[in-house]
Amino acid sequence: MAEQKEVIKYLDESIRCIEELKKKTGQIQHIIDVLENARKNNKHVFLMGNGGSGALASHLICDFNKFRRVKAIALTDNLALMSAWSNDEDYTVVFKEQLRTLAEKGDVVIGISGSGNSPNIIEAILFAKQLGCSTIGFAGFDGGKLKQVADECIVVEIKNMQHAEDIHTLLGHMVAFLMKPPI
Repeated sequence: MAEQKEVIKYLDESIRCIEELKKKTGQIQHIIDVLENARKNNKHVFLMGNGGSGALASHLICDFNKFRRVKAIALTDNLALMSAWSNDEDYTVVFKEQLRTLAEKGDVVIGISGSGNSPNIIEAILFAKQLGCSTIGFAGFDGGKLKQVADECIVVEIKNMQHAEDIHTLLGHMVAFLMKPPI
């Protein structure tokens, strides 16, 4: 019976996080507007994350590309390039150096970090801002540094990585679903 209580506890905490997300509808709409504007102006959207957040970045580009015709690229998808930068320089530059090659002023860079403190995400967001890109963060816990450096950051205020990743997935799906269809 203890296992069933844990299932209910997990689901209740998920519901609480979703209720908190309802209070951030203005931020969510702003993110949708930024992405629609990028599509309208033929700009790219770059997504990045580590671990489960990296898998989510890869997943969301599928939704953005296929359903909304956004020119989205996951910086997590070139393992050879990521390992080359990690080996030759440092893991903290794997996303920043890709942006140095690919990003242009007016592009959008989305960093997903459960803790909000992933050094490679922070480095890339700061670099993107120098280039004149719009920056968006999806963070958990208290938002960490990502909340401070991104132009817009949705924070899932919970100290549990699985719940943060669950809500980040919901958030990404919601943004893609609610964007206006391409003309």
